[in-house]
Amino acid sequence: MMKYLIYSLLILLSSSCSKKAENEKITTEKSTDSNVASLNEKQIENAGIKTALPEKKQISSVLKLNGKIDVPPQNIVSISVPLGGYLKTTKLLPGTRVKKGEVLAVMEDQQYIQLQQDYLTGKARIVFLENDYLRQKDLNKSKSSSDKTFQQAESDYQSQQVMMKALHEKLKLAGINPDHLTKDNITRSISIYSPINGYVSKVNVNIGRYVSPTEVLFELINPTDIHLALKVFEKDLDKIKIGQKILAYTNNMPDKKYQCEIILISKDLSPERTAEVHSHFGSYEPELLPGMFMNADIQLNSRSVLVLPDDAIVTYDDKQYIFFPKGKSSFEMKQVRTGTSESGFTEIISKEKLDNQLCVVNGAYSLLMSLKNKSEE
Repeated sequence: MMKYLIYSLLILLSSSCSKKAENEKITTEKSTDSNVASLNEKQIENAGIKTALPEKKQISSVLKLNGKIDVPPQNIVSISVPLGGYLKTTKLLPGTRVKKGEVLAVMEDQQYIQLQQDYLTGKARIVFLENDYLRQKDLNKSKSSSDKTFQQAESDYQSQQVMMKALHEKLKLAGINPDHLTKDNITRSISIYSPINGYVSKVNVNIGRYVSPTEVLFELINPTDIHLALKVFEKDLDKIKIGQKILAYTNNMPDKKYQCEIILISKDLSPERTAEVHSHFGSYEPELLPGMFMNADIQLNSRSVLVLPDDAIVTYDDKQYIFFPKGKSSFEMKQVRTGTSESGFTEIISKEKLDNQLCVVNGAYSLLMSLKNKSEE
């Protein structure tokens, strides 16, 4: 009887161990196959699954930047009246196009009349003083006049020359040509002319207002030499150099690219650890205005990397995966890291060598859906 009980216990123990091993095997197989999607031939055909080997391609990384259009100081002109005056007429509005030499405004003031009067009076007096100086010089040579009289005549003549030169320059500063000034063309008004071709960006005055010499009437901009000022972080400064080409575009028209070239890299870092990089547009485009925000792509040095088509890569939980054929109708999903993307291809970074490994290049998303639906069952 005791012998029978021992045999029965051994049989039960053996049965229990075999069931436990079988359960462990099932669990292991289930965990092993959690990244494997199995499809039948019809499903593979409907999903359009295709495989191919990864390719080696020359691909260049892109540094994406943003900034705004800027105008160099020599292309911004502030118009003021050096002697002040009242604004008589102007037709300018912000955005008005102007040509070099065009009349921007007419100013008037009684000081212009006084300045012209002083010049013409001084011009008449200098003739008298010159003749007196020459006469006293001849008399002094023959000792017919004293040295003091000659020196006084010389001093008066030289002082008048200095005054005439100063008045001459003041008239030119006011916009009056002293060489053409006579008693018959004295004017109370002066014209202000545009020194550049461009457009008006600011109008700070109105008709009838008195403008002091320190006030700016108008601000003009010559847009033909606008720059694109970009912000570059400190960590990326070593990737750029003068002469590099840039493709710039606006948010409103991202498909329209503007060719630029880097002409200046700032050596000063801002508190945000960025430096300003100036680039010059290849050609003037009227739709590009100062202050406009733009994006820019800088093509960095190209390198040979292993790539797959973008359709071969799927994203799940912020991670990237690709699929490998495993047998006739199974496909295994493996996580990879991706690098630079260009022209429909993406760099694949993996610890495993994938050069000779077939990968799913079409239908990867269908495999992901099949795999995840299976895991939820």
